[in-house]
Amino acid sequence: MTSLVHHSRRAARVAVAAALLPLAIIGELAAQSPAPYHQLASYTLGGDGGWDYLTLDTAGHRLFVSRGDRVMVIDESSGKLLSEITGLHRTHGIAFDYGAKHGFITASGDSSVTMFDLGTLGVLGTVKAGAGADALIFDQGSGHAFSFNGGGNSATVIDGHTGKSIASIPLGGRPEFAASDGKGKVFANLEDSSAMVEIDTKTNRVTRRWPLAPCESPSGLAIDVAHHRLFSGCENKVMAVSDYDAGKVIATVPIGKGVDAGRFDPGTGLAFSSNGEGSITVVHEDSPSKFSVVQTVTTAPGARTMELDPASHKLFTVTARFGAAPEQATPENPRRRPPILPNSFVLLVFGQ
Repeated sequence: MTSLVHHSRRAARVAVAAALLPLAIIGELAAQSPAPYHQLASYTLGGDGGWDYLTLDTAGHRLFVSRGDRVMVIDESSGKLLSEITGLHRTHGIAFDYGAKHGFITASGDSSVTMFDLGTLGVLGTVKAGAGADALIFDQGSGHAFSFNGGGNSATVIDGHTGKSIASIPLGGRPEFAASDGKGKVFANLEDSSAMVEIDTKTNRVTRRWPLAPCESPSGLAIDVAHHRLFSGCENKVMAVSDYDAGKVIATVPIGKGVDAGRFDPGTGLAFSSNGEGSITVVHEDSPSKFSVVQTVTTAPGARTMELDPASHKLFTVTARFGAAPEQATPENPRRRPPILPNSFVLLVFGQ
């Protein structure tokens, strides 16, 4: 009798384990295969001029888009143009200090950083930065904005409350985008030397640098603070993943052509690369040491910059239609960029 009971109990345990095993496998596969992204909406914004960074005001649910001589402010949900911040000169980066209720904008045309009121959008002041002020982030830990100056090979540190320049940091190379861990470190891609630099926000000095090989000409940068990973989008169609504790590249994955922006969503474990060819590469962080491409989202040619809403997991990108490129270079257009067709500028929204 005892042996029969023992056998029955063992059989029951085996049956339960067999029933649970497929569920575990299904759960693992679901974690490895996130829902695919697809286009949710397209909003025609129109207006003249090129564009650069998109930055989401997560508190006000507004999308800020740099447009040359101004910044467009767009309602995140409806795609409606709410307002514009004007009087600027070749705008690029946008960042927010929610504590001080201030926003900041870089402009390479006059190498400046403009501070504005987040509520009224009124300009509060402008300060000189380094030559070619471009990428811009706000570091919550120090309460400072960091302008990364492509022409000056430097970073300018701006006080979030006063809008005053408090330091200039030589970087030893041409910076592209940057990211903060919020705990005393800021990281920046160096485009010309294909390297990463680490800045100590307490001393405002470069404390480390490491090569990003096989990455060439990195631009977009995103950070996974929980696992201490950096994601660099590179011109040679790879995303280089760095362990920023060890200061070295630990993995690469293929991406599309013409990368400019990068984002990481901690809620889904997805890293994104927006590519000017007309795609967004979606990379899943399978583990802190393993990364895989799970989707290539079709966007539109020219959609090279991007923003992420970490709450809704939506992606935003902008582009326009173009005419024929000029046959001759001019001082105003040395790269022979094709003209933007009138009123063709659009905001594209993607979600799962």
